[in-house]
Amino acid sequence: MRPAAFLDRDGTLNRDTDFVGGPEEVELLPGAAEAVRRLRAAGFVPVVVSNQSGVARGYFDERTVRAVNRRLGELLAAAGAPIELWYWCPHLPEGRDPRYAVACDCRKPAPGLLLRAAREHALDLARSVAIGDRERDIEAARAAGVPVTVLLAPRAPLTTRATHVAPDLAAAADWLLARLRP
Repeated sequence: MRPAAFLDRDGTLNRDTDFVGGPEEVELLPGAAEAVRRLRAAGFVPVVVSNQSGVARGYFDERTVRAVNRRLGELLAAAGAPIELWYWCPHLPEGRDPRYAVACDCRKPAPGLLLRAAREHALDLARSVAIGDRERDIEAARAAGVPVTVLLAPRAPLTTRATHVAPDLAAAADWLLARLRP
């Protein structure tokens, strides 16, 4: 079994514009590709786990989410940092589209996306890490049994359940990889 680096998408890998509504809006964050490349080199499987409630809200459809993911994947792969797995949740209980206006186990802070990825791809949750820019990313990872979590925040929050707080993905990778050195 392999360890994963569970990564949120918007605000972690690419600029968060509230709702990234198309591939033309994808902008890699500085240092993100290098961080993914370094995590891969350290043996982590990069897995994107992302809430995409814009589908349930009627802002865009699932095809658009796939197009955004594809564009982000192309940018990362071109920089030598391919993402191996993509998981996302289109649900929101109060959404406008009744097909997606449901409570589910995949919308973070629920752990469903991480658990499904681990089950489908033999990922070792106990040796994995999770990085995201919202407390719900940390809560989902904790609920899935991921022991090491990093919250991305320009300023340290007053409270967090994260193992560590870093300003961006590059700093998170620095901290994680330093912990692995003998």
